[in-house]
Amino acid sequence: MSDDDRDRWDRRYRGMPPASPDDVCLPTVFRPFAHLFPTTGTAMDVACGRGTAAVWLARRGVTVRGYDISPVAIAEARALAQRCGCAGALFAVADLDGGLPPGDPVDVLLCANFRDRRLDEPMQHRVREGGLVAVSALSEVGAAPSRYRAAPGELQRAFGALDVVACGEADGRAWLLARR
Repeated sequence: MSDDDRDRWDRRYRGMPPASPDDVCLPTVFRPFAHLFPTTGTAMDVACGRGTAAVWLARRGVTVRGYDISPVAIAEARALAQRCGCAGALFAVADLDGGLPPGDPVDVLLCANFRDRRLDEPMQHRVREGGLVAVSALSEVGAAPSRYRAAPGELQRAFGALDVVACGEADGRAWLLARR
């Protein structure tokens, strides 16, 4: 990612109030499926932002590694984890243009509100057999096309080798929950 992109995200996160323990939750589209997310094991949160979903997973007992391009977001995620007493939520700055950070297979891979088609296959391979993949992105369905939006049906095609639990597209959002 370019320095301009990193600076843009840093400015965005600086302009937001710090996340509080009340903000800790799954992204809205996955909340009806919260019972499917494990209470043990490991997870990776790709483009984790301020860490609200990663801390939610850690509160359930999952050891989570969250990655984001923004040092400001990562500092906020670490502070949120500390305020919530979640030693199992670890965060690092990572430029995902170079691919996923190295690591062992995980039980859950979460990627919310971020779309990089180059990561589709590596994300699927990072998840253990039987593990959960939760991906959401901006969508062209109900919104104007752009390079950052998934085309209609794109997530289902990209993650079609997985066992899809649920998926949807509407109002400029696309999401998919699947098992490997």
